[in-house]
Parts: sequence; structure tokens; C-alpha cells
Amino acid sequence: MKAIEVENLTKRFNNRGDAIVALDHVSFSVESGEIFGVLGPNGSGKTTLIKILTTLLKPTSGFARVAGFDVTRAGNKDNVRACIGVVFQEPALDWRLTGRENLDFHARMYGMKRGEREKRLEEVLKLVELEDKADLLVDKYSGGMKRRLELARGFMHRPEILFLDEPTLGLDTHTRRMIWNYIKKLNREEGVTIVLTTHYLEEADYLCDRVGIIDYGRIIAVDRPENLKNLIGSDLVSLELNNPDDVDNIEVFKKLDFIRDIKVYHNYVILKMERAEFRIPAIMELAAHEGIAIRAVNLRKPSLEDVFLHLTGRGLRE
Repeated sequence: MKAIEVENLTKRFNNRGDAIVALDHVSFSVESGEIFGVLGPNGSGKTTLIKILTTLLKPTSGFARVAGFDVTRAGNKDNVRACIGVVFQEPALDWRLTGRENLDFHARMYGMKRGEREKRLEEVLKLVELEDKADLLVDKYSGGMKRRLELARGFMHRPEILFLDEPTLGLDTHTRRMIWNYIKKLNREEGVTIVLTTHYLEEADYLCDRVGIIDYGRIIAVDRPENLKNLIGSDLVSLELNNPDDVDNIEVFKKLDFIRDIKVYHNYVILKMERAEFRIPAIMELAAHEGIAIRAVNLRKPSLEDVFLHLTGRGLRE
């Protein structure tokens, strides 16, 4: 069953007479129960997409169905909102209330009755491990605790689909990992379909069953992270050049018949090949012969960063 269906979704904004295309004929679907990631750089259209799917923006054209409801029809807004939870980039907690009061207020807004509300409160507090901090003012919470409380609030009313817009933005590495574990746990124990946007490559790789890569408002690939990385297929050797001007001479590496592809990224040359561990001496010998100074060499398997570079010709964080 499809939790979300999107077809040719387009959103244009008028800026002093000029049209800015935030989404350009975007199409994809999300299966019920999966974690689906929308991966792309800042400004690629991720947040605009989430706002349309959560009924906060109207598309210029195209079609989107969430939990079986057409979000482009005004009469469906309440139906969609009853079925979804949302955690936005910007914090939306009331810091003057305790964690428990924030959750209780959210539940009341969704019309949950007292007995159900109190039982659910304890369930979600336990799930995000905030039972002992529930009666503390949110103003006293750490950044990670606030994010965990936002997650708890997002699924307090048992939504079918939970939208997470950059859920770990601004958090340190340790706290980010904790949030990842809570998202996995939520999906596994609650059976919630999760759609998250991120520009963290490792986040999409770790969390998502499937990933849609978005760039300049267009979805350029949708698949499992493993399958996307298999687009590259080979080992990658990154050469950090001592002199960035040497990128003009990278064609010399084509003399080596085992090199399948060459990419340039700033002062890095990325060479694709099989059995790279046996090829590095020949690469270094050729570089020395051609007067190309190598500062560092790195051998690795393909990542989602390499996939993005392969598909767009530029790095994700550019």
C-alpha cells in the first residue's frame, strides 16, 4: 500500500516578477511502513516538498496523495492533518511548559480523551527515554532532549505518517546518533511511515529504506542506498593534489587502462577502478613521472556523496 503518491508536483514562487522554480515535476511514492529519505543540498526544494505534503503550501501544479487524501483539494486538509505528524526544522515547543504539559496540550489539540491521553503520554515518554525529565520545564532541556520531545509530540496522536524536516540539524554527532536510534525504534515499534529530509549523507544511508535524491527542485534518483551506491560499482581512489592547478593535467591518468572514470572535485581527483588496493603504486608512479604532487591518497568504497557527484557533477555540500 502506498502511504504517499506524488506525480509531477511543481511549485513556483514569484519574486519581483521572476518565477523561481522550487519543485520541478517531482514524482515518487512511499510505501506504508518504510523510512523514506529526501536527500539534497540546502535550497534544493526539500522543505517546500514537505510543506506541500503537510498541506502548508499549495502546489502550482501536479498531484499528491497522503494517506489516501489528495492534498491539493482544500476540503482534504483536516483529513490529511489528522493522519500525519510533523517535526519541523525550527523548534515549536513551548519552553514555559514542562515536557509532559507540551505533550498533553498537543494531545488535547487532537481531541484525545483523558484516559487515552495519559496512557499515551507514558508510552511516548518511555520510547524517547524522557520519563525522568517529563516534569522539568523545557527551557531546562538540552538540544538533544528538545529534539526527542519534538519526536514524541509528533507521534503522540498515533499518526500514520511522520514527517521529519532535517531532524538532527545543529546537533552534535553523539546526539545525532541517539536521535537516529529513536527514529528507527519508532518505525519498528509503532509501525509509522517516516519521511525525512536531510543533507547528511550518513543519516540517509543509516536510516532510510529508500532515498530520493533531489537537486534544483528535481528528483534525479530514487532507490535503496545500496543500489544507488552500486551505480558507481567500483573502488574509488581519491588523490588530494598538493597544487590545485594540477587538475589541468588529470588527463594523464587515462594512460592507465584500469581506470574506468575520472572526476574532479576542487583539488581532489577521484579515480574509479577495480581492485584498487593493487593499483595505487602504478598511480603514484605515473603522478611522480608527470610532476603531479600528491598530498594524500584515500581508498574507499562508494558513498552517497559519490552518487550525488556522479549524477550531478558536483558535491552535495556545494
